Amino acid sequence: MIKANNISKQYNGLQVLKNVSLEINKGEVVAIVGASGAGKTTLLQILGVLDFPDKKNESQLFINDTNVLSLNDKQLAAFRNKNIGFIFQFHQLLPEFTALENVCIPAFVAGVSKNEAETEAKKILEYLKLGHRINHFPSELSGGEQQRVAVARALINKPAVIFADEPSGNLDTNSAEKLHELFFNLRDSLNQTFVIVTHNEDLANLADRKLVMSDGKFLI
Repeated sequence: MIKANNISKQYNGLQVLKNVSLEINKGEVVAIVGASGAGKTTLLQILGVLDFPDKKNESQLFINDTNVLSLNDKQLAAFRNKNIGFIFQFHQLLPEFTALENVCIPAFVAGVSKNEAETEAKKILEYLKLGHRINHFPSELSGGEQQRVAVARALINKPAVIFADEPSGNLDTNSAEKLHELFFNLRDSLNQTFVIVTHNEDLANLADRKLVMSDGKFLI
């Protein structure tokens, strides 16, 4: 599913990632933990192709057997839209759009018709127990509901892998537990692959694997 080799990154002379390598299997839930500044989010952004490693020619990143570092900008945008879903700590919903409209956006970008996109979005929102909230705006939803809409948006194009950066960091304990349970239900029912950066030890300990980062690399 994901194979990364020799991923390095520096900002303003500070080495944030130091030749990181890892492999993640399809249907696996992997948690990446570590202190703030360890390089977790930088790695997640590179794995999700939102950023690039230094010395791309010396690094490798394969997702679903595609060498993503070899793609041009147009190919990369299309690949991300089709194969990758993102969930962030702050839901990043557009306030002027309803829950349904927010979920449909990635499908519209992929060229899916309005009718088809809305049908699929409603199906996912129903699955996430938000069928009664589809016409509500983000400001009318609770924090847990907003984050579930963000999950639905990440799922709309049936991506191969979902990257989540502190997905429950902004939620109360009860909402966080429900979100964590949802991730594993999705993995079990849809065979989704999840790569999750988190400070939440409960979530990390539920994962199939917990990888600990320190000073830009994984601890053995």
